[in-house]
Amino acid sequence: MAASGVRGAMALRTNIGRPVAFVRKIPWTAGSNELREHFAQFGHIRKCSVPFDRETGFHRGMGWVHFSSSEELQNALQQENHVIDGVKLHVQAQKPKALQGDQTSDEEKDF
Repeated sequence: MAASGVRGAMALRTNIGRPVAFVRKIPWTAGSNELREHFAQFGHIRKCSVPFDRETGFHRGMGWVHFSSSEELQNALQQENHVIDGVKLHVQAQKPKALQGDQTSDEEKDF
């Protein structure tokens, strides 16, 4: 039981402040491989995910690109036009999830 609590705390700590781009308007003809290929010109891509709808089998038109550094993310955000298969993507920095109520991040806790 304690191990899962530690794993949860590690996941919370590692997700805060990571350089992630949120991408909308992904064309139906593109998937995570096409996103990875497009954004690789700005730096090393750690992870690329495009969630699919289980009922329809199509992706939802949005996804996340995890960069290795904040500089790489900024390079991608500075380009105005991101186009895949003739469709202009909407790219923005992923906002950190707001902590609810009395939750605090590991950095705010006194151990």
